[in-house]
Amino acid sequence: MQFCQSCGMPLTDEVLGTEADGSKNEEYCIYCYKDGTFTGDFTMEEMAEFCAQFVDEYNKNTGQSLTREEYKQMLLHYFPNLKRWQLPTDELPHATSPLKQQLIEEINALGIKDMPRIDNLFVLQGSFVNVVYPINGNMVKLLDDSANYWGTQVEKGDGRCYGIACDEHHILVSEYCKNGEDAEIVLLKRRN
Repeated sequence: MQFCQSCGMPLTDEVLGTEADGSKNEEYCIYCYKDGTFTGDFTMEEMAEFCAQFVDEYNKNTGQSLTREEYKQMLLHYFPNLKRWQLPTDELPHATSPLKQQLIEEINALGIKDMPRIDNLFVLQGSFVNVVYPINGNMVKLLDDSANYWGTQVEKGDGRCYGIACDEHHILVSEYCKNGEDAEIVLLKRRN
């Protein structure tokens, strides 16, 4: 089994990162490496903090019951063995995807009340961000579980969060409880 040399997740053909020409990268997953650059400019500590939010998934797959902090500490011991964290900073392909930067600008220009300014987006799998919305009396999912989206989640301060998921064609901003329940569409915009 091969593992992503940035976050440590198991690598399968479905989650291989991509180079600028669209070819597959055999060392990194699509969530860490897309279009020839890393999807986020993290320090090793920041990467461990980001990955620690997935502790429930890790516990489910391994039968363990680690807390978020225990999982983070485990990652901080493991990450120094991975290629990304052994490279000098000036050799890292930084997260400068033109589409990512353009999406950040477009999201911030939406002027959504109470939503903090977005300064970073991450590659997220559709199944991770595809929440259910009530539309015309039906419960509907708007995203493709098997697709990848640029996205992020920001807390509002009232126990709810803004969730952002976008691709080349659309920007979706929603609001929901931290576990994805009680979701409402704030904005769905077709990009020009």
